[in-house]
Amino acid sequence: MSGLMAYLVGPGRSNEHEEPHLVAGDNSLMAWYDDAELSRESAMQIAHYLDQPRQVYETEVNGGHVWHASLSLRADEREVTDAEWGQIAEEFVREMGFDDHEGTKAPCRWVAIRHGVSTNGNDHIHIAVNLVCEDGTKAPIHNDYYRAQQVARALETKHGLEELESMRQERATRGYDPAEREAQARSRARARHERERTNGDPKSPGWEALSGDDRRTKIAAELRTDQPRYLLSLRVRGAAAASQDEGEFVRRMRRVGLLVRPRFADGRTDVVTGYSVAARPTYGERPIWYGGGQLGRDLTLPRLRAEWPDTPTGASDAAKEWEAAYRGRRAVSPGRETLEIDPEMWERQSKELAETVERLQRVPVEDRETWARVSRHAAGVMSAWSNATEKTPGHLAVAAEALSRSAQTYRRPEREPKVNMQALAGTATLVAAAARGGQGIVAQTAMMRQMLRLTGALCDAAEAQGQLKLTQRLESDTRKRIETFGARLQAGAKKAQAETQESPARTFASEKARIAYEHAQIGQAHPPGDAGRSPLPNTLEQPTRTHEPTPQADTGVER
Repeated sequence: MSGLMAYLVGPGRSNEHEEPHLVAGDNSLMAWYDDAELSRESAMQIAHYLDQPRQVYETEVNGGHVWHASLSLRADEREVTDAEWGQIAEEFVREMGFDDHEGTKAPCRWVAIRHGVSTNGNDHIHIAVNLVCEDGTKAPIHNDYYRAQQVARALETKHGLEELESMRQERATRGYDPAEREAQARSRARARHERERTNGDPKSPGWEALSGDDRRTKIAAELRTDQPRYLLSLRVRGAAAASQDEGEFVRRMRRVGLLVRPRFADGRTDVVTGYSVAARPTYGERPIWYGGGQLGRDLTLPRLRAEWPDTPTGASDAAKEWEAAYRGRRAVSPGRETLEIDPEMWERQSKELAETVERLQRVPVEDRETWARVSRHAAGVMSAWSNATEKTPGHLAVAAEALSRSAQTYRRPEREPKVNMQALAGTATLVAAAARGGQGIVAQTAMMRQMLRLTGALCDAAEAQGQLKLTQRLESDTRKRIETFGARLQAGAKKAQAETQESPARTFASEKARIAYEHAQIGQAHPPGDAGRSPLPNTLEQPTRTHEPTPQADTGVER
C-alpha cells in the first residue's frame, strides 16, 4: 500500500500530478486530512492506517491485498467538482461491496485521491482499497473487473456523464498499458547489456550489479514509441484477411517474421484450440507472447475459423502447419502466399469490390453484425496492404487500426453476411502481394478509390447509428489517411511517367523490374527477389515510426 500511495502523491511519470488530495474515504481519514494537499509523509501515514487490519490479523490475500481502480473522464467532458467525485467514489465502493453493507459486515478501509489531469487531459481519481476487512476477513473480489465496468456505466448514467459508445454497441478494444512497453524495454535492455558484456569486457558488472539509475537509463534507451501489441495485431490481421484457410494463415504469419506457437487440446497434438505470437527478439531476449484474444476480439481462433470454409482436409492440413511452426520447421505445403498475382486480377477485383460497396447501400444501419463484419474485413485489407508496402507502419496501418475498433464486438457474428465478403477477402489477398506483382501504382490507385468508397459507407453507417466518436475517428484516421496515401500514389505515378518521357531510352529487363521502379518512387517496400537487387548485405538500421499508437483521450487504460 505504501508504494501505491507514494506514487499517487508523487510527481507522476511525466510530472502531471498536481495538488494530490483526498476526495473520499472512511470517516477517520476525511476527518484527519480533509481536502488538504498531501505530502509524502501524509501518504505514508494513510498507507499505515489502511494496512492496519492486515498487519493486526496477519491475513494473507492471494494476489495481494491492495485493490486499485481509476475512474476517468474524457478531456472534453464537463468539469466535475471534488464533492461530485467524492460522491461517485463512495457509490462505486458501495456497489463493489467494500463498505459495511448497512452495518451487516465489517468494511474495508479505502481512500480516493485526486491529483489533477493525466497527460492526455483526462480528469480522474484513484481508489485504493485494503482487501482485508476490519475484522480480518477477506473482501470478495470474484469477477471484479466485469462488476467494476457495470458499476461505472451505471454511475455515468446517474450523474449525467458521457456514456461510452462502445458499451451501447457491445464492442470493446483492449487499452494499452504503459507497463507492457516498460517490460519489453527492460527485457531488451538486459539482453543487450549481457550480450555487450559477453562480447566486450566480461569483468564489467552484470545487470543485477548495475545501479538503479544505470538500469533505468538503459531501459529508457530501449523504450520505443510503438506498443508491443500494435505491430503484432497489424501482422496477424493482415495475414488472416489474406488467407483462404487456416493453414495459409499460419504460413502467412511466419512469412511476415512472427514467431507462432499453437495451443493444443489436452493430450493432443493434432487439435489446436488457440494460438499466440511474438516478435522476433532483437538482442536474444526472451520473446513476449500474446494470444489472439489479447491482440483483438476479432483475432481469436474461433472467430477466424468462422470466416474460412470448413473442408474435410482443412483441419488436418492446418494441424500440420501448426506443428511445423511449433517445431520451427519449414512450411509443410506452401500455397498461394508464394505465387505472383495475375495482373488482370486487379481490374477484376476492383469491379467486385465496387459491387460490394453498392450492396452496402441496401444494408440497414441496425444490422450491426454485418457492419462489424465489413469493418473487420476492411481492417484486414488495410493491414495486409500496410504489411506489403509500408517499410514502417504509416497511413495504411493507422487506417487499419481505426477500422478494427468497430469490428471487436462482444459476440461472434452468427448470421450469414448480407454482402459478398469474398470480394473483401480477395482484395486482401491481392494487396498482400502488392509489392510482388500486379500493374504497379496505377492498379493500386484504382483499388484505393474503391476502399475510400467503402470507408465512406462505414463512416455514414456509424453516424447513422449515433456513434459520433467512432465517426470522427474513422473520418480522421481512415478516410483522410487513405486520401493522403492515394495522393502519394498518384504523385509517384506522375513522377515515374515524367521521368520515362524525359528519358525515352529507359528500358526494363522485365515487367517486375518496372513495377519495382514505380514502388521505389513512392518509398514502398521492395519485395523479395526484385530485379536489380544488390548482392551485398543490407544495412541494418534502427526502425523509425511514422505514427505513434499511443492511448487517446477515449482509449487506453484510463478510460
